[in-house]
Amino acid sequence: MQNDPELNPKKMGQISSDFLKVADLLKESAYQIKKRGFSDYPIFPISKNPSPIGQLLYEKEVMKTDWNYYVTYLDEFLQRKLIDEDKKEDFVNNFKDPEEFCCLFVIEEEFTNFVFIPYPID
Repeated sequence: MQNDPELNPKKMGQISSDFLKVADLLKESAYQIKKRGFSDYPIFPISKNPSPIGQLLYEKEVMKTDWNYYVTYLDEFLQRKLIDEDKKEDFVNNFKDPEEFCCLFVIEEEFTNFVFIPYPID
């Protein structure tokens, strides 16, 4: 698997279009995660195939989306060593406000990386 740090505009358009269908649900999930004290860093892995990262939140067949949406936190990424402990501070410093941005972890053959996407403004 090659990890290209740049997501091509076409793929970003596909992710954004799909994201709009579940954005309100993800925003509420992020809010509840913070409010209940689980984590200040909610992460939503998305993949077209089953993912071992996170817990399934929204299945693509049920939600009529192209992606499955999972939920997890920074702690799982540290425990699985997907983020090195010495990079934790960098991640935290670059993490965008979860009330304004959704942190997606896109898992796909040609691209696996974090993408911060703004929630739609009502």
